Amino acid sequence: MKRRILFVCTANSARSLMAEALLRHMAGDRFEVASAGTDPSQPHPMALQVLQESGIAVEGLRSKQLAELQDENWDYVITLCEKATNECGRICQPAQQIAWDFRDPVPANRHATFAITLKELKERIGLFTLVHQKETGLKSLDYHPVSVFRALGDDLRLAMLLLIRDQKKLCVYELTTALESAQPKVSRHLATLKEAGLLETDRQGQWVYYCLHPQMPPWLMRLLDDTSDSNAGLIKKELERLKAMDDRPVVRFL
Repeated sequence: MKRRILFVCTANSARSLMAEALLRHMAGDRFEVASAGTDPSQPHPMALQVLQESGIAVEGLRSKQLAELQDENWDYVITLCEKATNECGRICQPAQQIAWDFRDPVPANRHATFAITLKELKERIGLFTLVHQKETGLKSLDYHPVSVFRALGDDLRLAMLLLIRDQKKLCVYELTTALESAQPKVSRHLATLKEAGLLETDRQGQWVYYCLHPQMPPWLMRLLDDTSDSNAGLIKKELERLKAMDDRPVVRFL
C-alpha cells in the first residue's frame, strides 16, 4: 500500500508545490503525494520553470487550500514553513508531523534561488525516501522482466533509452529536439523509465542529464546492445538531429 504524503507551506506556490512534483517524480510508485497552502495563491512561474528544466512533469500542479485536503487520511504531513507547522499540528491528526525549514524563494524572484531550493528539496526528499525504504524493507530496483518490458513497450521510450545509451548522457532539451516531441511528453516518458530503474539523473549547472542506471543488470545491458546493433536505423534520424544542433549543452563526463 502506498504511503500518503501531504506537503504544506503558506502560499503553495513554490516550496510545497515543488516538493509534490519531486516526490511524485522520484518515488511515485511508493507514495501518493499532494500539496496545499494555509493561504494559497498561484503556482509561481519560476517554480514551474525549474521543475521543467529538471525533466519533472508539472501537468496538474495547482495551488490548493489546506481545507480541501485536511480531512483526508495522511500518513505524513511535511510542513515547509513555521506558519504551516503551527496550523497543521492542530488539524491534520493523526498523521505523523515532519517540519522542514526551507527559505521561501519567492521574495528573491531569481531563477538561481528557485534552482537552489529545488536542489535542496531533492536532497531532503531523497533522504526521506531512503529512510522509508529501509524502514519498510522495500526494494526499489529488482528489474523484474515484466516491469522492464512494460517500460520498454513504447516506441518513444525505447528510442529515448537507445539514444541515451549511444550518447551516454542527454538532457530534456536534446531529447525533445532529437525526437521532435513536446517537452511535457518527453518528461513523462523519462519519469516512467526512471521509475523502472532504467535511468538516473546527473545535474551539471542548469542542466539535468539522463544516463543509464549503473545498477542495470548485465542481461538488460545485453538486450539494449543487441537491440541497437540489430536495428541500426531505429534512431538514425534522431542521431542526425542531435548532430545538427548548434546549441547543444556541453556535458562533462566524470
